[in-house]
Amino acid sequence: MARFAEAEARKFKNVFVCRKCKSKIRAQPIKVKLGKVKCRKCGSKALRPVRKK
Repeated sequence: MARFAEAEARKFKNVFVCRKCKSKIRAQPIKVKLGKVKCRKCGSKALRPVRKK
C-alpha cells in the first residue's frame, strides 16, 4: 500500500482518540491541549493523538 500526503492528512491530521471509550474525534490540537474539547460519547477530556502505524 502506497503512502501519500493527502491520505495521511485525512487519517491523522487533527484526529484524537478518547482514552476512556476509544472513540475518534477531529479537533484542533491547541483546543485539545487547553482542555476545551471533550468526548461526544462519554464526556471525558482525556484525549490522545491517533497512532500512526
